[in-house]
Amino acid sequence: MAGKTFERTPKDLLVGIAMTLCGGVLWGINATVSKILMGTYHASPLWLACVRELAGGALFLACSAVVTPKLFAGVWKDRKSYPWMLATAAICVLLVQVAYLESIDWTNSGTATVLQSLNLLFVLGYVCLRGRRLPGKRETIGVALAFVGTALIATGGDFTMLKLPLIGLAWGLMNALSTAAMSILPVGLMAKWGNFTVNGITFMLSGLVLLPFVRPWATAPHLDWAGVGLMVFTVVGGTFGAFWLYMAGVMRVGSMRATMLGTSEPVMATVSAVAWTGAVFEPTDLVGFVMILVMVFLVR
Repeated sequence: MAGKTFERTPKDLLVGIAMTLCGGVLWGINATVSKILMGTYHASPLWLACVRELAGGALFLACSAVVTPKLFAGVWKDRKSYPWMLATAAICVLLVQVAYLESIDWTNSGTATVLQSLNLLFVLGYVCLRGRRLPGKRETIGVALAFVGTALIATGGDFTMLKLPLIGLAWGLMNALSTAAMSILPVGLMAKWGNFTVNGITFMLSGLVLLPFVRPWATAPHLDWAGVGLMVFTVVGGTFGAFWLYMAGVMRVGSMRATMLGTSEPVMATVSAVAWTGAVFEPTDLVGFVMILVMVFLVR
């Protein structure tokens, strides 16, 4: 909730660590669930993004109205926040969701989630430009590891050819860029109006933008009961739950610890991709994954 601060007592830290880890685990599992929905049930990435954003936005707004009613009522009168809400909806929700799902669709949940971790490079670039400084020694090593790791994942060690589809790699990098913006653009809005309110409005706006193009009622895939269960999870657990738990954890442990704890996300996405979808990773993939994860601990 906005305005609530934590003194980070040992209990708060433990609760925050648990919430951040659970948020990352849910988002990692959600990546594989999305792959199953797009592969087995032939749900399009845009359809999945539209439904998740509208349903997730409704859940966030309902929680905002119940938990933070003053913020929910007050935000609509703050016209100065409207442009920032629109920018956040377009870049930090719409582009993140679509780019992430397209990346998963063209590659696999593990690879897409690891590529998403490259968002730290874009954040580092922003911080260095704003502070008019060069990257430090640890940061430089982290950048080098990230580039080599990405090259290994994309080429399989043979730098004369691409192993990943070029469009899948492009969507992965676009997802990393938009995810980086997500840690910068909405900060002021969330400090003023709270996580529930800002997430609810931006998710709903993003879903409404997609609505006339996707027409989810006309393009819905055929879902059996298992498919319906996966859809319920991807909305309630993988979107609403993952976002809420992770952001609540960040408030308790701080962004630095949260970033490191967030490595649970690509790990879980990779494990679940192997276990549930039969994804096969080459040794060069795993080396690349490790390099990018090490970068997460160096660039902070």
